[in-house]
Amino acid sequence: MADVSRTRGDLKGHPDVSEMRERFARMMDARDVVFLDGPVLLAGLYFAISPWVVHFSSTSPDLMVNNLVLGLAIALLGIGLTSAPRRMYSLCWAMSAIGVWMIISPWVVARGADAGMIWNNVLIGALTCLFGLIAAGVVMRKGREAT
Repeated sequence: MADVSRTRGDLKGHPDVSEMRERFARMMDARDVVFLDGPVLLAGLYFAISPWVVHFSSTSPDLMVNNLVLGLAIALLGIGLTSAPRRMYSLCWAMSAIGVWMIISPWVVARGADAGMIWNNVLIGALTCLFGLIAAGVVMRKGREAT
């Protein structure tokens, strides 16, 4: 059995200390937009259920399907930012584009949208677009720092 009592708390003599430090640095480097994971997920989930919250699921079924699909897509992006942040950073611009579509969809998808539909989509679309732009800005900044 190995005697580890004398080096408890001190990893300087550990044979894999450099590898552990590099792995820890890589792990922490990938979590630089951690503050966006939850809000993106919540915005997507709300947008998916918004036709029932704002009560337009029966009056505008096309917009209901649009909001449901886009909300689930945004929620999946939020989950992806949590589980595989490095891979999902490239989709930040797509999140911004989806946010723009969310804003204009009441006029394109639903004919004669009422104020509740418009305010719902514009507000959540603007938040989604803002989240995408913030994440893309962080990615661009990290890219400039790496070069």
